[in-house]
Amino acid sequence: MFEVPEDRKYLESHEYATTDGETATVGISDFAQDELGDVVFVELPAEGDEMTRGEEFGVVESIKAVSDLYAPVSGTVVDVNEELFDRPELVNEDPYGEGWMLEVEVSDADEFDELLSPEEYRDQTE
Repeated sequence: MFEVPEDRKYLESHEYATTDGETATVGISDFAQDELGDVVFVELPAEGDEMTRGEEFGVVESIKAVSDLYAPVSGTVVDVNEELFDRPELVNEDPYGEGWMLEVEVSDADEFDELLSPEEYRDQTE
């Protein structure tokens, strides 16, 4: 059974977003990191880059596969977890904590309503 925190919403492609109203923290789910295996490289956008919901924003590479990352919300990247460039294994060790990827200034808060609830996401991954 994978951890699916109640305080965030999910894309079917296993990215999550949690918000305080203005910014969203984005990363990949516990299920996704487990499916990938040991993460060895993360490619993320730079601060100031624009993201569009559903479009590719980066890449995560593991010993098994290279996977595109998709934006759960649209907005401007205001912070990047640069710790992942030196320690990509944080994505495996703590996907909802130290393994977060981006902070995004959300341009359309209504997009959160279109994401999967924790319950819907659990149903998808079981």
